[in-house]
Parts: sequence; C-alpha cells; structure tokens
Amino acid sequence: MIQEAGEPAIRPSFTTVATPMLDAETTSRRTVGIGMLGMGVVGAGLARALQERAAGLAASVGASLAIEAIVVQDEDKRRDDDLPLHLVTADAVAVLDNPDVDIVVEVIGGVEQALDYVLKAIRSGKHVVTANKDLMARHGPEILDLAHEANVSVLFEASVGAGTPIVAPLTRSLVANRIAALRGILNGTTNYILTKMELEGASLDQALVDAQRLGYAEADPRSDLTGSDAARKLAILSSLAWGTRVRDTDVYCEGITWLETRDFECAARLGYTIKLLAIASEDRGEMRLRVHPALVRKGTAMASVDGVLNALEIDGDLTGPVLLRGAGAGPASTASALIADIVEVSRGIVGGLGRINPVNLAREVTIQSMAGLETRHLLRLSVTDVDRIQRDVIESLRDDGVLVDHVTLEPAENELVLLTGVAEETVVQRAISGLRLLDGVLEVSSVIRVDG
Repeated sequence: MIQEAGEPAIRPSFTTVATPMLDAETTSRRTVGIGMLGMGVVGAGLARALQERAAGLAASVGASLAIEAIVVQDEDKRRDDDLPLHLVTADAVAVLDNPDVDIVVEVIGGVEQALDYVLKAIRSGKHVVTANKDLMARHGPEILDLAHEANVSVLFEASVGAGTPIVAPLTRSLVANRIAALRGILNGTTNYILTKMELEGASLDQALVDAQRLGYAEADPRSDLTGSDAARKLAILSSLAWGTRVRDTDVYCEGITWLETRDFECAARLGYTIKLLAIASEDRGEMRLRVHPALVRKGTAMASVDGVLNALEIDGDLTGPVLLRGAGAGPASTASALIADIVEVSRGIVGGLGRINPVNLAREVTIQSMAGLETRHLLRLSVTDVDRIQRDVIESLRDDGVLVDHVTLEPAENELVLLTGVAEETVVQRAISGLRLLDGVLEVSSVIRVDG
C-alpha cells in the first residue's frame, strides 16, 4: 500500500516516440509478424479471427498480419482443423527468439510463466499484447517500466473489459480530464449470475452451472464469485486514471457467494436491483477502492446492465459522467480487443513509430480504508417475532448511531428488512454486532451497501 500523498496527477496518455527518418525496410514493410503464447479458448478465437479477417486487417494496417508461431504446452492435444496447426510448437524460443516476430500476444493466463515470457519478449525488443488481468494487476508497473526502457509497446485492452473498449478511452479520449471517480460492473460472468438470480429466481449455484455451460464461467469460478477478478481490473484502471501504482491488494473486496434470491426480492420491493460494483474515487491524493455487492436504483443506466455486459462510468471534470458499456465475457469479444491492440501496434511499426504506452505511473497516493466510507445499507434479519422485535431493533440501531429510513415486515418469512440512513462504515458494523446480540434476532442474514 502506498502511504504518502504526492504531487498533482500525471494524467495518463498514450505517447508515441517517432523515429526521425524511416529506413528502407520500414517504408517497404509488407508483413508484421505475430507470435502467440497460448491457444486455449481465447487464443483459438484470436487465431481464427486473424485468419478470417486477414484482408481487411491488412488494408487497415498497411501490411499483412502473419502468425509466425504458436506456443502451447501440449503439441499433441486435439485441436480444430480450421486452426493453423502447422505453426504450433511447445518451444517458446520459436516466438521469443524469432526475428520474424514483431508482436508477442500472451494468452496463456496465470502469472508466473506469463510474466517470465512477457519480460523476455520485451528484453528481446518485441512489442506485447496481453489479455492477462492477473498479470497486469500484479506486475503492470514493472512491465510498463521495462517496456519504456526497451522502447516497445505493451497494450492490454482485453485484460479489463474484454470486447468493451475501456483502457483506450480512459487513457486517450479522456486524457484532458481530471478523473474524480470510476464506477462500474467489471465482471460479465458475475453479472450474468446476478441477472439470472434476479429475473428467473435461480439460486446462485443454479446460475453458476448455467454460466459454466455457456462458457462464461471457468471450471474454477472462485475469482468471479469472490470479486477478485473485478478487483484486479479496478486496480489496472485506477493506475491509469490517476497515474499511480495501484495493486489489487489495495482494493477492498467482497464477493457474491452469500447472496440469496430473497435479497433480490427484498431489494425489488424497495425499487432496487443488486450488482457487483467496482468503485474507485480520488480526492487530493487520497483514494478509496472497493468491490462489493450494492443496491442500485432501478431505472438507472447501471441497473440496466444485464447478462454478460460490462459497464464503466468515468467521472471527468470536463466531460461529466461518461458511460462505456458492452460485452464482458466470451472468447469472441476478447479476440476483438486483442486484435484492436495488435492493429494499433502494427500501425506504429509500419509507420516507423516507437512505443505506444501509457506514461509512467509516478504519482504517490494514500489508500484509504473502508472505515470512513459513508453510505446507506439494507439489513435483512431473521427474527423470532417480527412484530415484537421491530422496536427493539430500531432502538438498538439508533443507540449505536444508525437511523432507519424504512422498515418492511415479512411475517411469513420471519424477517425484518430495514433500509438505514447514511452512516460511516465503522458505525454500521458496530451496530450490526449489537443486533447479533439482541434477544429475538436469530441471524443478520444480509448486509448490502446502497449505491449513491
């Protein structure tokens, strides 16, 4: 965690370093070589798209994009016949030390091996395009520092919003803005699960099975369900928005594993839905970053982001709020973002330019804890006697500094549902501890923050 407030923000931007004179090789270039690291679901989708769209991409770049080699762990694994199987190898040297490879595309996932390959590629003078959010959230600053020294590009649009352009608008189109806050839905898989729970009354387990069947969720969905996937994406975006080195460990993270269909029913009666929100704010060198389920008012733009869609609202001082929205899961949308970055780098190569990278992340900030956050909460309590316990609950909350704006009695469910007024996080947590000790309260079933 970074502890000191520093100088005013160095606004993120994309910079190009022009070569003074183009040599004959650059001006006559007809092919940009691509080396792929990995050919799983995303890599296979990328390889297909590059082949199927070869003519259009060549016209856009001014040179052909040629896959030179594809590194995989198991050469003998059965793969679809429409893929360029003759380029498959288990030897990473075929990409990392191949003089015909200009751009290395990393789609193997994970962190340790991916980091080793990416750093070797940069040291070899190769540009890098990656979809690896884990890698960029944990090692993004050191990767970008090395790329700056080596005068090569590292682009990573696909690591955040899949097919939804988020990184490029944030670091280029909105570069003149001072960003006050980021707020969004950054995990399409989680959003799909929550949408199924709300609209169809599915349990979390049922919705997860459906997401896995459709290919939205991995066999191991922990990073989606715990919120850590969204936290990593928020760390990447916050680093770019405020020109600082944010790690995923700086983000308060709470997942969706405890949510029940009843929570959606109670929220709907109050005019809300539930989304897993990723929120970052900055004020005079102090940042607070959080990922957690939140009640979002129905009828708002964020509440209407359903299924596998992602959305990010960027609050700039010149533009006001800008909402970016689009597909957030699936190999096709991820391939779209990868190809956009490949084309961007290729145009620079053909045009004789150097790196296209965000500026260095030099600003120091203080990361604030959740203690000072002020917001409202929905509380769902399991009780022995709804009518008898209502007054005791309200008085207990008031004595601990939390006022109640709305109470819903659910006698059939033996539940009491309350919507609190605005209070500090520490005050609310202390009050909840008091409720758990109150005679007649069996369980505090849910505590959900209210957005806005």
